[in-house]
Amino acid sequence: MSKRQSQSIRRKLWIRKIAGTLLLLVSITTLRKANGTETQQIQIPDGLDWEPVDIEGIHGEWLSPPGAPTDAVIIHFHGGGGVLGLNNSVRSMVGYLALESNLRALLPDYRLAPEHPYPAGLDDCLSTYRWLLFRGYAPQRIVMAGDSEGGHIMLSALLRLRDAGLPLPAAAIGISPNTDPTCSGESMRFNALRDAVLSPIFARRMMHHYVGGHSLDDPYLSPLIADLHNFPPILIQAGADEILLDDSRHFADCARTAGVDLTLEIWPNMWHCWHYWVPELPEANQAIEHIARYLHSLKVNPSPTRQQVA
Repeated sequence: MSKRQSQSIRRKLWIRKIAGTLLLLVSITTLRKANGTETQQIQIPDGLDWEPVDIEGIHGEWLSPPGAPTDAVIIHFHGGGGVLGLNNSVRSMVGYLALESNLRALLPDYRLAPEHPYPAGLDDCLSTYRWLLFRGYAPQRIVMAGDSEGGHIMLSALLRLRDAGLPLPAAAIGISPNTDPTCSGESMRFNALRDAVLSPIFARRMMHHYVGGHSLDDPYLSPLIADLHNFPPILIQAGADEILLDDSRHFADCARTAGVDLTLEIWPNMWHCWHYWVPELPEANQAIEHIARYLHSLKVNPSPTRQQVA
C-alpha cells in the first residue's frame, strides 16, 4: 500500500471519528446502528466457519479455521467502550487472527453499558471462560485476548480469576487496551490530533458509561493500581499515534515490576486498533502475524498456518 493510500484511510477514519463523537453525544442507539452492532449480515474472512453458541444465556460466536485443533481456543473480548457490541470489524480482525494462528476463536457478546454498567460485561466474560473450563478446555490451551475496552475487560478478568483461585489462561493478548479508567495519560493530550480513530472526549464518555457509579479505587476496574503478580505472559500492541498509548506503557511498567513476562510492541504511525483494517492495511497484517508468532512461541498451537493474511 502506498503512503497516499494509507493517508486516504486516515482521512476516512477522521470523518468516522468526528461522526462517532457527535452520535455518542446525541444517541447511543444511533451510534450502535452506525457501528454495525445490530447488523444481521454476518461477514467473516473466507475459509472460516461461523457458528452461534449459547453460553449459559450469553450470545457467543465461534470462528473456526478448517482443520484447527478442537481443544485450543482464543477467547476474544470485543472493544467498543463497553457500550458498542460485537460487529463485523471485530469478526474480521479476530477471523484473520484465527486463520493465521490456526486456532478457533470464541467471541462472547457481553452485556453493554449504560444499560448494564460494570461489572455486568466483565461477569459475562468470566462466565464464558468458566464455561470453557467446564467443557474440558485446559487452561494452557486457552488464550485470552481483547481489543480496546475488551483489553481492559481481559485484564480485569485475569485479576478476578487469579484472586478466585481459578487457573489462568496460557497467555493474554491486548490490542490497544484501556488500562486507566481515569483517562489521564499524557498521550490523551499529545496524540489527540494524531489518533485517527479515538478522541479524548469519546474515550472519556464511553468510560463514564461503562463505569457507571462505581469507584475507580477498585483494582478490578483499575489495573494500574492492582497487584499483578502471577499473571500469564502478555503481549500488548499499541499504536504510537493513539491516545491510549500511555495506557499500554504504564501497564507494561506495572506488570514488569510485578514480574510479569510482558512484551510491549509500539507500532510507528499507527492509530487505535489499526488491526481492524486487515487485510488492506499492511501494518494490520503484520500485527496479526506477530500475534500468531507469539502464540506459536508459547506453543499454544505448535502447528499454525502462516499463509492466510495477504
